[in-house]
Amino acid sequence: MLVHQILKSKGSAGVMTVKPGTLVSDAAKILADNRIGTVLVSKDDVSADGILSERDIVRELASRGTACLTCTVDEFMTSKLVTCGRGDDATEVLEKMTTGRFRHMPVLEDGKLVGLITLGDVVKARLSELAMEKDALEGMIMGH
Repeated sequence: MLVHQILKSKGSAGVMTVKPGTLVSDAAKILADNRIGTVLVSKDDVSADGILSERDIVRELASRGTACLTCTVDEFMTSKLVTCGRGDDATEVLEKMTTGRFRHMPVLEDGKLVGLITLGDVVKARLSELAMEKDALEGMIMGH
């Protein structure tokens, strides 16, 4: 399965972005209100300048306390992004996420943000593929 197929199955919800300079408290509210685990940091809603996750915020809360909520997302975001393209294979994306120990990956096309896939999205797609393969093999064995 390819990344574009996963994006298509997710629908057109889009990617939540925040501008550099956004307060961590505002980003946390966006995460909570939208029941999502990450926001992309983008100066123009087209580029992917960084990513900030719930884990990033919790890590800073543990080390700095609530004072971190008045910091900006730029201070805690991951700026060296691992990304994928629409034509990338989902299994390769899963390997990158597992090896890098992260759950969200921006999808870029010609350097522009076109989506975001999660570890859960990729696992769900892979399970669907395995179920179809299982059904096909059972059909072959049964002679259908």
